[in-house]
Amino acid sequence: MANVGVFGESVTLHLEKLWAQNIMLTTRLVDTVTTPMLLKLALAGRLNPEKLVTHTFPLLEILRAYDTFANAAREHALKVAIKAG
Repeated sequence: MANVGVFGESVTLHLEKLWAQNIMLTTRLVDTVTTPMLLKLALAGRLNPEKLVTHTFPLLEILRAYDTFANAAREHALKVAIKAG
């Protein structure tokens, strides 16, 4: 799982529930190493980012999109996408 974005508040990770799940956690900022890997996974069909997009705006409504992103909790927004054209 890749979490690309920012958090508006603290989260709790329950390790006691993950102990026997054979899960590896790696943390880092999205950068020139992780972005190409995520794009390759998406292009190969192994990652479907569309399932994470909760709000889509045309480019002409970019200010509304940023307002939605800035108020993600109030707007129930997970990921905001902007469509060009």
